[in-house]
Amino acid sequence: MSWFPRVLIAAGLACGLLASPNWAIAGGARLNVVFVNPGKTGEVYWDMVSETMKAAGRKLDMNVEVLVAERNFRTMQELGLGVVARADKPDFLILSNEESAAVPVLEAAETAGIKTLFLSNTLIGADAARLGAPREKLKTWLGDITTDLQTAGTRMANALITAARTEKWQSPDGKIHILGIGGDEITPASIARNVGLDLAVGAAQDVVVDRMLFANWTQSEAEVVTANYLSWAARKGIRPAGVWAGNDPMALGAIKAVVAAGLEPGKDLQIVGLNWSEPALREIEAGRLLLSDGGHFLLGGWSMVLLRDYADGCDFGTVSPHVQLKTSAITRDNLSSVSTLIKTRAFDQIDFARFRAKAGACGQYDFSIAALIASMPSSASSE
Repeated sequence: MSWFPRVLIAAGLACGLLASPNWAIAGGARLNVVFVNPGKTGEVYWDMVSETMKAAGRKLDMNVEVLVAERNFRTMQELGLGVVARADKPDFLILSNEESAAVPVLEAAETAGIKTLFLSNTLIGADAARLGAPREKLKTWLGDITTDLQTAGTRMANALITAARTEKWQSPDGKIHILGIGGDEITPASIARNVGLDLAVGAAQDVVVDRMLFANWTQSEAEVVTANYLSWAARKGIRPAGVWAGNDPMALGAIKAVVAAGLEPGKDLQIVGLNWSEPALREIEAGRLLLSDGGHFLLGGWSMVLLRDYADGCDFGTVSPHVQLKTSAITRDNLSSVSTLIKTRAFDQIDFARFRAKAGACGQYDFSIAALIASMPSSASSE
C-alpha cells in the first residue's frame, strides 16, 4: 500500500466551537440530505458517488435522497429548484456545478435558507467573481469538496509519454503523437484534467497532441472520435503512440476503436483513463489499459463526514471551506489493493465514522486512499 500517497486534507487549527469534547461520540439528530446527481442512471462514476454517500449516511445517521438528472442540465436545475421549493426542506443540499448549471439552484437555496455543499465541481469564471467565496455573499453555501484532477491529468499523460519513450513509438518526424479526449470544455473537473495534460506535454519537447477532441464523457462518442483520429493519422503517416482519455468510459471507447482499426492496445499504443471503474480494471488486468486514475467517487462518502461534523458543531470551514482530495493511479502492479472493493461495491464495509474529525481538531481530515485501505476489513482489500 506504499504506492498510495497519504494526504492530510485541510490540516489546520482546532475550531474551538465544541460544547463538549465528546461530541463525536454523542452524535446528533438524524439529518436529511438531498443530492442532485448530474449523471445518468448506470453511469458508473456517479452511481458510485451516490452509493458511497448512502453507505456513509447509514453509518452516520443521515438519510440520503438522490435525484438523478440523467445528464440533462435543465433537469438538474428543475430538480434542485424543486427541492428548494419544498415545504419540508432538507438539512443539506449537495450539488455538482457541471457546466456551471447549478448556480441558479445555489442562489435559490440561499434565499430559502438551505445549507448547500458543492461536490466535484464548484464555481468558476464570472460566477466565482460575482458570488465570491463560500460564506462570503452566500451565507448558506458552506463550501466545496473537490479533487485535484489537474495532477491526475498530468500523471496520466506522463505515463503515456514514459511508455512511448520506452517502446520507441516515435513517428517519422521523431515525435510522440497522442490523441487527447476530454469530457467537455466548460466543466471545472474536465478543465482541470485537460490542463494537466497540457502541462505534461508542455514539459516534453518530443510530444505532440495531434487532436484534443471532446466526447461528452461517453464511450460511444469516444469510439467515434478515436476511429476518426486513427484514420486521419494513417493518411498523414503518423504513428499514434497513445490516447489520453478524461474518464474510463471514453478510454473504453478508445480501446474499441483501436481494436477495430487492427491495432492492439497495450502493444501498439497505450491508453489511459480515469474513474477506477470495474470495466477499466478488467482492461488493466488484460493489459489493454495502462492505468485508471481516480478514487474520487469517495467524494460522496467524505461529503457526508463533513456535513455530519458540521451539524454536530465541528465546522470544516474554520480551516477552509475548500476541501480537496488527491487521486491515485491503478496499474497492473497495484490492482489487487482495491479491486475487490470496486468490483463488489461493498461500501458498507467502510467505517466512515472513523474518518470524522477528532474533538479539538476540527477541519483536520485524512481522506487518503491509504487511510481508506487501512480502515477496511482485511478480507475486503485482498485477493
